[in-house]
Amino acid sequence: MNLKKQYLGKLIAISLLTWGLANALHAETSEHALIFFGDSLTAGYGLEEPDKESYPALIQDKINHAHLPWKVINAGLSGDTTSGGLKRIDWVMKQPFDMIFIELGANDGLRGISPALVKTNLHKIIAKVRSKQPKALIAIAGMQLPFNYGEAYRKAFADVFEEVAKTEKITFEPFLLDGVGAVPSLNQADGIHPNSDGTKVVAEGVWKVVAPLLKTTKSVSTQ
Repeated sequence: MNLKKQYLGKLIAISLLTWGLANALHAETSEHALIFFGDSLTAGYGLEEPDKESYPALIQDKINHAHLPWKVINAGLSGDTTSGGLKRIDWVMKQPFDMIFIELGANDGLRGISPALVKTNLHKIIAKVRSKQPKALIAIAGMQLPFNYGEAYRKAFADVFEEVAKTEKITFEPFLLDGVGAVPSLNQADGIHPNSDGTKVVAEGVWKVVAPLLKTTKSVSTQ
């Protein structure tokens, strides 16, 4: 009887040790989460395979190639505005995350929405992110409008993103579509959304911004 108890005791101890090591290993290798929160440019509108060709998908490929413990969550919604983003950010943040890349505002600009409202909405979105996950990294992409929108409005609109980034002290990519906007060969027939070649250029620009953060950041998400 004593021998049986001793055997069972050793078996339990070994099991607990194995469980502890497994959990420790999982904690060390678990993936961090990067949310791309945006509109059709993030969702991959018009692409044949958005789950493979959108710029967030290409960022995941780069992450995998660099052997970084990060997973990308594409929270792009075609047609979304900063007002729409403000309404759905709480739902998006129901999943754990360590970083969020905000790409919103293009549809506001195309609809002639007041730059002041765009700025207010972005500040409120960032406030919600910080309230939910104070340690999360935040980045924002700048947007620019076609020349036919008028110089005064175009400048006021473009300035919003840099002003928000400076005020909030967050990482800033000056123009998401740098090198792609107004380049016919890199855009779909609508002249607005990048084609598969265009998204590769977009991904290169985004990667330059987020890669240094992904390589140096430890997980901050609350599981």
